[in-house]
Amino acid sequence: MSIDRDEARLLLRQMIRIRRFEEKCAELYSAGSIRGFLHLYIGEEAIASAAMPELRDDDSVLATYREHGHALARGVPAGAIMAEMFGKQEGCSRGRGGSMHLFDASRRFFGGSAIVGGALPMTVGFALAEKMRGTDRIAACFFGEGAMAEGEFHESMNLAALWKLPALFLCENNLYAMGTALARSESNTDLCAKARSYGLEAVSVDGMDPLAVRDAMRSVVARMRADRLPAFVEFRTYRFRAHSMFDAELYRDKAEVEQWKERGPIVSFTRQMLEHGVLEQADVDAIERAVADEVADAVAFAEAGTWEPIEDLAKDVYARPPGSAPVVARVDAARDEAAPAAPATDEAPPPGQPRSAPKTVRTTYRDALRAGLREALARDPRVFLMGEDVGRYGGSYAVSKGLLEEFGEDRIRDTPLSESGFVGAGIGAALNGMRPIVEVMTVNFSLLAADQIVNNAATLRHMSGGQLNVPVVIRMSTGGGRQLAAQHSHSFEGQYAHVPGLRVIAPATLEDARGMLLAALQEPDPVLVFEHAMLLGMEGELAEDAGAVDIDHAAVRREGRDLSLITYGGSLHKCMAAAEQLAGEGIEAEVLDLRTLRPLDADAIVATVSKTRRAVIVDEGWKTGSLAGEIVALLVERAFYELDAPIARVCTAEVPIPYPKHLEDAALPQVERIVAAAREAVGR
Repeated sequence: MSIDRDEARLLLRQMIRIRRFEEKCAELYSAGSIRGFLHLYIGEEAIASAAMPELRDDDSVLATYREHGHALARGVPAGAIMAEMFGKQEGCSRGRGGSMHLFDASRRFFGGSAIVGGALPMTVGFALAEKMRGTDRIAACFFGEGAMAEGEFHESMNLAALWKLPALFLCENNLYAMGTALARSESNTDLCAKARSYGLEAVSVDGMDPLAVRDAMRSVVARMRADRLPAFVEFRTYRFRAHSMFDAELYRDKAEVEQWKERGPIVSFTRQMLEHGVLEQADVDAIERAVADEVADAVAFAEAGTWEPIEDLAKDVYARPPGSAPVVARVDAARDEAAPAAPATDEAPPPGQPRSAPKTVRTTYRDALRAGLREALARDPRVFLMGEDVGRYGGSYAVSKGLLEEFGEDRIRDTPLSESGFVGAGIGAALNGMRPIVEVMTVNFSLLAADQIVNNAATLRHMSGGQLNVPVVIRMSTGGGRQLAAQHSHSFEGQYAHVPGLRVIAPATLEDARGMLLAALQEPDPVLVFEHAMLLGMEGELAEDAGAVDIDHAAVRREGRDLSLITYGGSLHKCMAAAEQLAGEGIEAEVLDLRTLRPLDADAIVATVSKTRRAVIVDEGWKTGSLAGEIVALLVERAFYELDAPIARVCTAEVPIPYPKHLEDAALPQVERIVAAAREAVGR
């Protein structure tokens, strides 16, 4: 038997402390001290206890919602975990995450995910970051067998194998995905066969035997350190308790549970160590006493903890709070060391001489976007672009054309058609120190990645108590007008602008197309960039030295006194045309370009309407539940007594965007509708 007394004591102690900790959690849950969902790891302790020591401290670990054991085995203090269960601010996530969301960035434990399979794509991104940096670190993810039915599992397996990434997928097969048995949910219950179908090394292990777990992990991890290829390990195990404390557990036979308990890892391992003389009963008794003291101390620590002040409710939604100084320059030492400062291009003229106008070039919106991408890639080695057809094809809208030849396949990455997988990978890479730009071909496809965007990118900073930043930039084409029918013509900016934690921007000018992208890459928060497809061919003059711009504030594009046209993105130029037509009728319209949709520049909106006292809001989204409706509510709340007329909205008709040109034009906001709404607002 390949184990000595010290290792045996460590293994047994870890399993017992996980068991006793969770038994106490169940007791406290019944007493009302712990709330929400509570998923216990009881019966599965051998896996976390024996697997975690085979990973290094600088490896990254992600987990599922049943992660108390993983957190304890990773070294997160029991008191910090218990305080998190209580919701106290001394908890490992400042009380923001609770049982399912334990985070400790200092120990590279990146939390549990309440979304089944939600951590798998992020694990791919963590591993991608390690490969791009050339380290020998591994990214490991623990998950249940139920996640293998999720599309994110298959997308993650494919990406990890395709890109040859050091991602270690650790499946804890406890036979029941909540209440549905594996045999009832999978057409093929050979889980390793699924992993092997993607070309991964796959090993199945008795997860009730800590020595089998240890040996399998030791072998797989050693191989991965050497060849840097992904691997899959199935741990055959069983949870002795219900899926969660809410679960009445009516789906499995009690005799089955008792049979598995006879093979329980603590009982079996203790008996084995005593029979072989590796441990003595005194060792076991000492472990039990020490664990009892540790659990008691953890409970006392949690009970003495404090509640986060209500005044801190909005803390850590953003790394850079709305209204703080905008980022318009490189922001951290790592980037500054990696990229030389740009040469000065605007030196002060000699005294008495006028400042010369900046040199400009004739360009297009598409080329301005490409110029922003090129500059970002050239200045910061952490920046890379990935998405569907961004490489050899040059981008579905030719925005990335030529970048593959210039920067190579490592930094211009073509992805499979797996939006949730590669968007999640971008989020994981961002969490692991990279600056990814993820291109989703069109806004409609982003719905396939909404889980990763909304449940991970938007929440992780707040839910981790401010430990994690997610500096990912996600670009997508948006808007109608190209006769592509309903599934390629949506404007979903307002839906994403509904979500706190995201920054949502909509560049409508050449300067913003280039500069807002550069500024977005310097943000510590996730930024969604909506590029209206009808603007791509727009031409104009752009300063040669154009750089990052402020992405916090709206911009007045045309001064006026009689009413305000408030808009963004592709509708800006329709509003400008409408304003010119109105000027010919003696109506001077002010045009406000929102530019940033989340967080909205409320002060600018109130200021323009306080000035003109009338407003028409133009929004390519549908009127019901629209961003335009949010702006109306804002004005009613903050500028009601400044208004001299009802606020008007010009939005897309409440229909899926039609294919025929005349119907599509009728559905979308047009200059004529904007002009008509403006005339009515001023009483013409």
